[in-house]
Parts: sequence; structure tokens; C-alpha cells
Amino acid sequence: MLALFLFIFAFALPQNTTNTSAAAKTAAEYDKDKTFRVGMEAGYAPFNWTQSSSSNGAVKIQGSSEYANGYDVQMAKKIAKALGKKLVIVKTDWNGLPPALTSGKIDAIIAGMSPTPARRKQIDFTNTYYKSKLCIVVRRNGKYANATSIQDFKGAKLTAQQNTFHYQAIKQIKGVKKQPAMNNFAAMRTSLQSGVIDGYVSEVPEGITAQNAQSDLKMIKFKNGKGFKTSPDDVDIAIGIRKGDPDKAKMNAALAKVSNKQRDKLMNWAVEKQPKTSSTKNWFQQIWDQYGNMILKGTGLTLWISLFGTVVGFLIGLLIGIVRTTPMPDSRGRRGVLHLIDWLLAVYIEIIRGTPMIVQAAVFYYGLAQAFGINMNRTVAALIIVSFNTGAYMAEIIRSGIISVNSGQFEAASALGMTHFQLMRKVVLPQAIRNSIPTITNEFIVNIKDTSVLSVISVSELFFQGETVAGQTFQFFHTYLIISVIYLVLTFSISRILAWVERRLDGPTNYDVMANPSTLATVDDSTAENMNTPTHDVHNTKEDQHD
Repeated sequence: MLALFLFIFAFALPQNTTNTSAAAKTAAEYDKDKTFRVGMEAGYAPFNWTQSSSSNGAVKIQGSSEYANGYDVQMAKKIAKALGKKLVIVKTDWNGLPPALTSGKIDAIIAGMSPTPARRKQIDFTNTYYKSKLCIVVRRNGKYANATSIQDFKGAKLTAQQNTFHYQAIKQIKGVKKQPAMNNFAAMRTSLQSGVIDGYVSEVPEGITAQNAQSDLKMIKFKNGKGFKTSPDDVDIAIGIRKGDPDKAKMNAALAKVSNKQRDKLMNWAVEKQPKTSSTKNWFQQIWDQYGNMILKGTGLTLWISLFGTVVGFLIGLLIGIVRTTPMPDSRGRRGVLHLIDWLLAVYIEIIRGTPMIVQAAVFYYGLAQAFGINMNRTVAALIIVSFNTGAYMAEIIRSGIISVNSGQFEAASALGMTHFQLMRKVVLPQAIRNSIPTITNEFIVNIKDTSVLSVISVSELFFQGETVAGQTFQFFHTYLIISVIYLVLTFSISRILAWVERRLDGPTNYDVMANPSTLATVDDSTAENMNTPTHDVHNTKEDQHD
């Protein structure tokens, strides 16, 4: 296991161009870096969105064949030009933006983020690059479609995006039924259209986007004195940067050159250029024509991560299973070493099985960067996380398969002078692996579905891509229906393929071992008797210790 850990870290370290913590970079180190890495959701039109081509000045997303565009992207281009650096867009989940910045995976957050006091404790901000106004998005034929004041929403079920001041503003409405905050706008729009909520708090540009894209939605924009009471920290949108960033002055100087008139013009341009759905095509054509390539690539990445994780996890589990069923040696020193190894492996298994993979992903990906300056590629991190997670479960699956083999076979092999590893390779493992295939199949299927939690580190797998498409097309039910069908096809196909492998390993049902006398020629009577006689007190394995 130690060798495996060292190999993985040796593989991961080259991904980092510097082992110095990004938060501790000096001005000279920043000057050497010719890229300006900007984090954003790329799914919050008109501020930022994802598209399949470079049209209208879009910028390619790091590690992807897609492009990002919108108001935030165009402002980021101006900043990058002023810094004399190449702009790189890093597509990141909203809740992953602050840790991505503090861990050095991005250099700035340009994603419609407000410089609230709580955020200022963790990161710094530039001057304002856009002033927003709050609105509420409702159903056009709903109870609150004619509201003119926020107090008209008494008794309404309202929500807003998680970790935003929008959600805190809801408490200004007397008698409102405040609902749990949601992770993204796609989830809020779906809940609104389905009637789960009566409205959600948003910003005017997003509200315009919502009502233009969906005829059944309406933006409620309040008159002076009738809307939400906000402070400049709430409505001002600024660029998030690390504490002590030496480029802050240059960024502020670049923003000062963009007048309010230019900013309004740029926002109007973003509203006009954001992706639109065609009214002449059915919903499937609309989604597939515009985003089919994104969905297929997400499907391929999901299959690759789950396949790699299952295979490597199986190898890890196989190694652990063999080690944990090794008989106790006679030497006291060797027994102590084996006990220590067994304890370490048990700790690894309990930690992995006792924590959700979504938490493991966040701790591993962001924690390594913050603690050790290891800036790992997202896909590489995903492969490692899924592999080690699967390995912990596979270890117990293989161990169960090993101890399920008739103990008489262990004594018979010992009588023939086989070592423990010869016994495993020639007698036990072929049976244990065969017995474990149904459970291994289940692990593979679970991995296909569980790759969806990797969206926390913004891996562009199937669910993450589907979330992006749903947020931009407003076709929530239809998009997730397509995603569900793809998951079903993948899992059904895998289960059928491995079921065929299982049948092949079983051999023909009419096979008669007695019809081939040569198979018995190498086994004498006493050995044959031992191979079929259960023995419970000779084989001293970890089964006795752990039970």
C-alpha cells in the first residue's frame, strides 16, 4: 500500500508547476506566471455561460472542448489584457469557488460575487465591476405575478441561491415562508415551474434571462422604496482575489477605464448573445443540437472514471484481501509487523467507508493544494478518489470471497507444501473472484452513478454537464430525463456484460469431471479426501482474529 501511495503522489506532483503555496506567492513569482486563471460557474447567464464554439469572443474552458462567454468573461478579458497575461477560464461549482481561490487553483473569481463582510474575512476584492438590483422571479400565472412590493409576498414560499446575500434578504419580508437555500439557479427554476416554491430572489439580469427564456416565468422588479433594502456590499459585484494579491492595483486601474455606460452596454450585449432555444424544434432536438456533444463527452468521462476506478480499486482490494488473510507467522517480530499492517489497512477501510465520497473529493482536491501546494488536475484527482474509495469496499468483498472457500482446501494445499501466495494464486483466488463477481458488478454500477458527486470539484462528468445544459436551456425535466436514460443504458449494459462473464467462468452446465480421468491422476486419495473435508481448527487466518 505504501508503494501505491508513493506512486500516486509521484504521478500527481508533476501536475503542479510549483510546490509553493499559491497564497504565499511573491510578486516576482506572479510575474513569471503568464496566465490569469479565472473561476466561474459558466452557467449563470447573462453573467457567464457555456457554449460549444468560440463565437462572439468566447474563451475556451480549461480541460474542456467547450467555451465560456458572458458579461464576466468579457470583463475578465479586459483584466487579463491589462495584466499582460493569457486568460484561462476554470469552470467551477459556485460553492467550490472560494476554496479554489484560497488553494491556488485559480487566480480570481469573476462570477457575479458580492464582497460581503463574511467573504472579506477569507478573500479580498477589487473595486466594483457591476452594480446589481434584486428582483423576484415568479410564475406568470401565479398568485404573486402582480406584486409591486416585497411585502406583497407575505405567506409566499421563497428561496435563493446558497451562500449569497439574496437568501439573507428574504427575511426582510414579513410573514414569508423562507424555504431552504438551493445550490444553483437550475434547481430554483425547476422548483418554481413545478410549484414547489412561489418564487426565488435573483438579480435583474438573471430575471430578464429567465422570463425571456421561459414564457411561464416573470420577473418582479420593484419601484424605489418598495424593494429590498441593500447595502453597497450587497449589490456591488467585484472580483474576488487572494489576500495580498500584488495585481490588485492593476485590476482596479483596468476597471476604472470601463465607464458605467460601457458596462451597461456590455450587459445588454450579454443578454442578447446568451444561448437561446429554438421554438421551431422539439425539446430533444433543441438540447441535442446545441449540447449533444457536451453530453456525450460527459458520458465518456463518467464511463472512463468509473471503469478506471473499478479496475484499480479491484487491484487494491485484491492486495489488501490477500494480506489480511495471511496466516500468522511463528516469529513474534513478524506477527507484530503483520498486526501493524493489518491495523493500518483496517483504518484505511474504516475511514473510506465511514465518510461520503463527496467529502473525500473536496478534502483531497482542495486540501492537498492548501496544505502542500499540490495543484492536481481535476480528472487525475477524480481517478484517485474513485479508485481508493472502491478499493476499501473491494477489500472486504475479496476478503469475504477468500474466507468463503472451504477451509479443507487450505489444509490440503498446505499438505502439498504450497506457500500462502501459491495457495492464493492457484486455489483460492480463482474461486474467490468468481464468487465476488456479482458484488464487483454492483460496485461498477455504483461508481457510474457516484461520479455525479465529483461535481463538487467541478469534474465535467455526465451530471455536471447535464446541470449546465439544464441551467442554460431551462429544459430541466427534459434534460434530466435524457441524463437518466444515459445512466440507465450504461448501468444496464455493464450488468449484462459482467453477467455474461460470470456465466463463462461457470463453464458448461453439463461438464462431468469424472468423464476426464486425467484430471484426477495428479491427486492421490488422501489429498482428495482432505480437499473435501471441512477443517476448522488448522487454518489460522484473519477471520479468527476479526470475528
